[in-house]
Amino acid sequence: MSVKSDAEIKADIMNRLLRKGCWGAKYLPVDTLINWLSKKVKRNGKRIKGLVKVLVEDGYLLLHKGGKTVSLNPALSKEITDYIERVIEKG
Repeated sequence: MSVKSDAEIKADIMNRLLRKGCWGAKYLPVDTLINWLSKKVKRNGKRIKGLVKVLVEDGYLLLHKGGKTVSLNPALSKEITDYIERVIEKG
């Protein structure tokens, strides 16, 4: 299991939402995201939750249903796709 940087995990979170088409009103439960990623990130749900919180504060993600679900911010679609490409190509 490889050790991933925070930037790589953030890109992975956004990339998974992008592949599922989760923009704006189409959202995904945060717990589901954590379960998918915990297989790659040394079983660390707290770290993933913290990074989701950072992405929300930065405006990349939108919270729904009292913070239990999350989607990509359609207003930042260009920035999100650029970020994912930049980090994943580098990695």
